[in-house]
Amino acid sequence: MNIFVTGATGFVGSAIVRELLSAGHAVTGLARSDASAAALEAAGAQVLRGSIADPDILQRGASAADGVIHTAFNHDFSKFLDNCAEDARAIEALGSALVGSDRPLLVTSGVALLTDGRLATEADLPPDASAFPRRSEAAAAALAAQGLQATAVRLPPSTHGAGDHGFVPILIDIARSKGVSAYIGDGMNRWPATHRADAAKVYRLALERGATDGPYHAVAEEGIAFRQIAEAIGQGLGLPVASVAPADAETHFGWFTRFAAINVPTSSARTRDLLGWQPTQIDLLADIAQHYFAG
Repeated sequence: MNIFVTGATGFVGSAIVRELLSAGHAVTGLARSDASAAALEAAGAQVLRGSIADPDILQRGASAADGVIHTAFNHDFSKFLDNCAEDARAIEALGSALVGSDRPLLVTSGVALLTDGRLATEADLPPDASAFPRRSEAAAAALAAQGLQATAVRLPPSTHGAGDHGFVPILIDIARSKGVSAYIGDGMNRWPATHRADAAKVYRLALERGATDGPYHAVAEEGIAFRQIAEAIGQGLGLPVASVAPADAETHFGWFTRFAAINVPTSSARTRDLLGWQPTQIDLLADIAQHYFAG
């Protein structure tokens, strides 16, 4: 298959490109810059220059492909609402090029707000726009209602590995700036996690299945106590580890408070059964200890 990938040089997208190429697929990656284009060419992929803000480019890439994987998203939280709207428009543009075909489209979503303390499953619905404005799944569902083979891969709060610039590095930066690695209350709220190479396999397997029967959960570890993550960060930085009261959490974590309080243990049992997926990579706490403080 010839697969068009947006976000193809990003943290998860680059792992997907490697996974697809190693499985014998051809890949065309969307690239905004010369550096991104060079990285894709070095990996063995074809390049389409442009950005997700250009619907004509997205339609061109999707029209020439046997399937599409959409991972691109601007994670600048200072303009999060605008970025969510851009994401929805990009999915609509990709879908418009697939109408009338059986070519699959996989978009990217998350499990972070699916539930609060209860084990989340693939049957759980994402929060509505009043609770969380990212509408990736809603946009894919609208396309599916038109007969397209469109669904989502949901990623956990920590999709980890070399080059991670997501939630764990944010927590490391907060701990450095505060001089303490903290958790809220008893720290028993749980984060699911997956290594990015394992997540990439879910995308490949789901695409090869035709993006049917989703959404899929790329979740290797159902739930790690946040206190354990704080302790791993404290050990790596040589800093004390401490609890902060819920009332004081915002003082310590700032805008990240909502994410630090996430309690969303998540199952991937259905995804494993459907796709035959079995994670094989290093777990989160070991990855933090071995790779997040080098240099």
